[in-house]
This record gives sequence, C-alpha cells and structure tokens, in this order.
Amino acid sequence: MFLMTVDTERQLKRELTPLNVWSLAFGCVIGWSAYVMPGRVFLRSAGPLGTLIAMEIATLVMLIISYSYSYMINKFPRTGGEFVYAKMAFGEHHSFVCAWFLSLSYLSVIPLNATALNLIMRTIFGDAFQFGFHYVLFGYDLYFGEMLLALSAIVFFFFITSFEVIVTGKIQTFMVVILLGGILILLGAALFSPAASTTKLHPMFHPMTSEFTNGILAQIVAVFVTGPQSFVGFDTVPQLIEESKFSPEKVKVVMDTSILCGGFVYIALTFFACVAFPDGYSSWFEYVNDIPSLSGIGEIATLTAARQVLGNIGLWIIFASVVAAMLTGILGFYTATSRLLYSMARDKMIPEWFEYLNKHGVPTHAGLFCVIVSGTTSLLGRPVLGWVFDMASIGGSIGFAYTSMSACKFAFQERRWDITILGALGSLASLAMGILLLVPIPGLNVSLSKESYILLVVWTCVGLVFYFLGGGSDKLAEEMIKSDLEALDLHEDFIPFTKEELGIKD
Repeated sequence: MFLMTVDTERQLKRELTPLNVWSLAFGCVIGWSAYVMPGRVFLRSAGPLGTLIAMEIATLVMLIISYSYSYMINKFPRTGGEFVYAKMAFGEHHSFVCAWFLSLSYLSVIPLNATALNLIMRTIFGDAFQFGFHYVLFGYDLYFGEMLLALSAIVFFFFITSFEVIVTGKIQTFMVVILLGGILILLGAALFSPAASTTKLHPMFHPMTSEFTNGILAQIVAVFVTGPQSFVGFDTVPQLIEESKFSPEKVKVVMDTSILCGGFVYIALTFFACVAFPDGYSSWFEYVNDIPSLSGIGEIATLTAARQVLGNIGLWIIFASVVAAMLTGILGFYTATSRLLYSMARDKMIPEWFEYLNKHGVPTHAGLFCVIVSGTTSLLGRPVLGWVFDMASIGGSIGFAYTSMSACKFAFQERRWDITILGALGSLASLAMGILLLVPIPGLNVSLSKESYILLVVWTCVGLVFYFLGGGSDKLAEEMIKSDLEALDLHEDFIPFTKEELGIKD
C-alpha cells in the first residue's frame, strides 16, 4: 500500500548532523561480533589472508550496493528506506516482505548485544553477576543477575531513544569515539610491542584439515557470506533521512565511510588477533582451534591479544571499546528498527499503533515493540539468539537486493546506465549471499542451521498476522497512491501500475 500520511501535529524532527548519522551507521556495523568473529569465525574459516580477501570483496560489494542506496535516497528521501523503495518499484506485497525481514535483521542485534554484556562481564569479572535463580536452556546457563543486566540495558536505551533524536545522535557519536579510539590505540601499540610480530601470521590460510577440505575458494566464500551480518547497519542512513538536517546528496559519503571503516575494523581486529596470540601456542591456528575448550579472556582472541600487547591496561582499553560497541549496536538498531516500523505503520502495512510519535517526534510505540521482543528473546539464552542472528542475515540480503533491484529499474527507465549496471551487480551479489545461506551446497558449509530455518518460518508466520491486521481495502490502497503521487510528484512511470489501471483520474 502506498499512503504516506503525515501527522500535522507531531512529525519527525530534522536534527541529525552528518557526523551523528555516520556514528549511528558505523556503530551498527561494528558490534560485539566484530571482536568475537576473528577468533571464532574468520580465522577458523579462512585464516588471515583468506579473511582479508573475503572482507575486501564484501566491502567492495557493499560500496557497489551503496550506489543504489544513494540513488534511491535522492529519489525518495523518506524514512523507511528499503521498504519505500520496494514499494515504489514493485508494489505493496514486495515492500512488506522486504521490510518485515529487514526489521528482523535490525531487531535481532539488540538482544544479541545486550546479552553480550553478560559475556564480557563473565570474562572480566567472573561470576559477579551470576546470582539469583538460574536455569539452563539449550545447554546455556541463565542467571537472574545477568538477565537483569541485559534487560536493564534494553530498557535504559529505550528511555534514551525516547528523547529528541539529537540526544541519541550525540550519545552515539561519543560512544563511537571510545569504540574506534580503543581499537586504534591497540593497533598502534601492536606496532611496537615485542609480543606482536608479523611472523605469527603464518599459515596465511586455514590448513587443510578434515573439517576444511574444500580449498581456498571455499574458505574465502565462508567469510564472504557473512557480509550481510557484518555490514548490516550502514543502511540505517535512509531510515534517518527525514531526521537529518543535511542534503540527501551527502549520504553517499556517509554510507561509504561507514562501510570502509567497518571493513577496516573487521580486517584489523583479525590480524591483531593473529600477531599477538598467547604464549604456549606455536601458531594462531593452534590457538583458535583450542578456543572452544578455553574459558575467560582466553576464549576471545582479540581480548587475549590486547592483554599480550599492553597487559592489564590493554585489557581495560579493549573492554571499554567492546562495551561501547555493544551499546552503539543497541542504540543504533533501536533507532533504525523503530523508524522502519513507523514507516510501515504510516503506510498502513502494520497496525496504526506503531505510527505514534511522542512530543519529541520519536516513534516510541515502535520502540516499545523493540523492547518487548528484545527483552523476551534475551531470556532464551545465547544459543537461540545465535540462531536468530544467523537467520537475520537473510533479512540483510533481502534489503540489499530490493534496494539494488529498485535502483536498477528506475535507472533503466531514466537511461542512467551507470546506476543500472551497478544496481544489477548489487542485486546479483545480494541474491548470491542469500542463496548461499538458504541452500545447502555440497562443499560449502555456510548454510543456515536447522534451528535457524525453523525460526525463519516462525517469523514469516508472525509477519503474515501483522500484514492482515494492518492491511486495508482496495479503495484505501487507491487513496494511498493518490497521496504518494501528490507528495512525491512522481511521474506515473515510477510506480508499478498506470493511473488508468488503478482507476485514478488526473
């Protein structure tokens, strides 16, 4: 459906600067997983050189996709981003599919980062928060004290995001300075520390064992396919376009720098973990293979490297950086998810309740929904959240694909061959990532787990319920399209139906 109604009394407020928006995007790209994946995923899948190649390719793909985002933002500068683009290019059904799965991709990161606070507290402070009643779910111990910590973070940041959006932007910018500053300090220290040496980078790829028998290409693909997980977040920029007090023409720079900085951090932390692995191991390969049997700081390669390079000072520096990354993920994805749900409600795709704006022009009902979902899922334990997060990669792929295909369609109509070609390339790359995750391919161990497939079906069913609750009649759809045509002053070629087919008179 196509209506973009505007609350004349309460509207989104244009307050965010380019730095604020960049901080929200970069803070979403870099979260807890950026510190954990080097030891548990990247090095175990492809080694340092394989990770470098894969992440450079993934970064390049994201830069290509960002051309489509920039083109569509300038054409439709509306909160909702991918949802709006899919709607205007392919119609209401496609837009709902795009937005619903993209919202999952956004929403899953909030409880994942909130519960990661428990992990970092376990690593640094031991069992300090393991008090009160506790239970075991899927082999994971959950304690009242740790649940209280995660829920407190979820509720606190909902409270923060309920104020003017500029408050969110400033807090996010401050935390990104801590996040990035800590990483740069540690990288600089590694250049002069005797505990770090480039000779420790060998072997450059993961040695061929029984678990990794499919060659270098398969190793690179195993890391590349994490692209939607790793880079989802730069696309929060279009979600904030109606709250940004700068021209949409500048968003390309904001998105590209967040992508480039994100790619740099993933690669840098991977190499950092390689050159400063703990004593007692002959290679990074031997160390990362032993990580599953370790506990405390030793089970997180980047934290171990920080202690090797700067001792306890390094540990506190990376501790501050990790916590800042977790909090930027929570705050950034709260903001992005609530705007996406608000846009869907504004277009009558989901119940009107989500459209409510408080006195500060913030969609707090949509934010409250994030609290309920995040708070509930945080009680299910890290294994379940891991399945959800893996499944959420599909949402990122879908959002990237719809934006690229929309750009390709409109650019072709305008004879913009550069955007047409880049949109086509972005579409193919996004679909390829999604297919690799959904379809088990012999020789590539990158598809979703059985549990993630089940949760994907559950989320699809919930979406169908919301769609039918929020949907309207054909007459309402006609009124929505009329409103959009007036608001955006679009030519009829830019919608998937002609005015005559819809029964709209000039």
